[in-house]
Amino acid sequence: MPEGGFLRGLKRALDVVVSGVSLLLLSPVMLVVAILVRLEGPPIFFRQQRPGYKGVSFFALKFRSMTDERDEHGRLLPDEARITRLGVFLRRSSLDELPQFWNVLRGDMSLVGPRPLLMQYLDRYSPEQARRHLVPPGITGWAQVNGRNDLAWEKRLALDVWYVDHWSFWLDIRILGITVWKVLKGEGIAAEGSATMPEFTGSEADSSNERTRVR
Repeated sequence: MPEGGFLRGLKRALDVVVSGVSLLLLSPVMLVVAILVRLEGPPIFFRQQRPGYKGVSFFALKFRSMTDERDEHGRLLPDEARITRLGVFLRRSSLDELPQFWNVLRGDMSLVGPRPLLMQYLDRYSPEQARRHLVPPGITGWAQVNGRNDLAWEKRLALDVWYVDHWSFWLDIRILGITVWKVLKGEGIAAEGSATMPEFTGSEADSSNERTRVR
């Protein structure tokens, strides 16, 4: 993606307009979701530090879809045991991600880009995979419309890097259009046999290579 220029400014303008309008128009839906989540117990929002552009951290927002139940040793239970009944619906409908329009409006994220993953993954990426952070993270992205969480990690990260290398404003428009269709169909919410995406532990092909952070 070019570091500056008209198209980059156009991308940011699209982010501001769409996220602002979405927050306004979807505020009644978000209020209902917030009430339903609160009825299951606090907190309403799940707030977690994630790596953004060039690996700089920010706090991503989502509606809470899991409990923080732990075993007798204080370890969190598996995702499948912690996800709530409401959380299953929120994830399948992608309603849990509506608060991220605020992250887009703030400039932490873009509408389209690689999904922000976990901070601990930064040291597990190969140098090639780490290039996914050379663009702002997105609510949706090229990997999401090509399999979402059904993809193996190697494929998912390769699609993120492909997006970095092939970005255009019209590609973003295409991804947004496909995303609407994917959300309506409820495709690729979780990997097979898992309530969420399994942990990324590093690439086998690069296990002997030095991992790197994005500088």
